Amino acid sequence: MRHLGTVTFSIVLAVLIAAHAATAESSPTRSLADLSWMAGSWASSESGKVSEEHWIKPAGGLMLGVHRDTGGARTAFEFLRIEESSGKITYLASPQGQPATPFELVESAAQRAVFANPEHDFPQRILYWREGASLCAAVEGPMNGETVSERWCWQPAALK
Repeated sequence: MRHLGTVTFSIVLAVLIAAHAATAESSPTRSLADLSWMAGSWASSESGKVSEEHWIKPAGGLMLGVHRDTGGARTAFEFLRIEESSGKITYLASPQGQPATPFELVESAAQRAVFANPEHDFPQRILYWREGASLCAAVEGPMNGETVSERWCWQPAALK
């Protein structure tokens, strides 16, 4: 009987350890400093269109960023910031200088972060991740009854 108790305890312990490991792997970022892998200047060029994103490293509970697309018929820009306040991390996007729309951090892992706002029309999710030396991002959400996404991958770039 004592052997059965030891086996049961071992099984329960293994399940608890596995559950903790799974939770730790996908748990939200603990602090803004954990997003420092996004900091830097990033750019890509495709079909005559240049896309840039620049992030200042975290300090004082804040990261600042800007996105710009040039080439083609119009230039698009977006002011960005990620704030840490009251134990939450929030991504705020201001496309074309409009009022900021908040997206809360809902998922993170090493060099990956997902921000969401299910109340927003489009996008409802903003994702960032690293692929080797590149910084990649995607926006996702519903549009005209379909799930739509757009993706960017930038290479490290020097400011000129």
